[in-house]
Amino acid sequence: QVQLVESGGGLVQAGGSLRLSCAASGRTISNYAVGWFRQAPGKEREFVISIRRSGSNTYSADSVKGRFTINRDNAKNSVYLQMDSLKPEDTAVYYCAASFSGYIGTTWHGYDYWGQGTQVTVSS
Repeated sequence: QVQLVESGGGLVQAGGSLRLSCAASGRTISNYAVGWFRQAPGKEREFVISIRRSGSNTYSADSVKGRFTINRDNAKNSVYLQMDSLKPEDTAVYYCAASFSGYIGTTWHGYDYWGQGTQVTVSS
């Protein structure tokens, strides 16, 4: 199975940027579609953005379109989430998740493996 570790979270002012990394080990990440989810305190985990195994297609939530992008570097066995124009409502723990079936949808249980999460806090 694949192990996922997120990094790159932190505190940023509104309007700023962060780049999250999802590093895979145990298996090559090129065999998996990857999604990012987030969970704010007291709220359910929600889909953010995803990318196919090939990297040819991405799919994002309306709330982040035009601000967040996802890309993968299979040579580095990693997937990245670039977050620009951050808003206070983007504050959450961000998780990357891998799908062996290639699922890139919005439902969290469509993904097989999860990282431990990284905290992103956006101050106003």
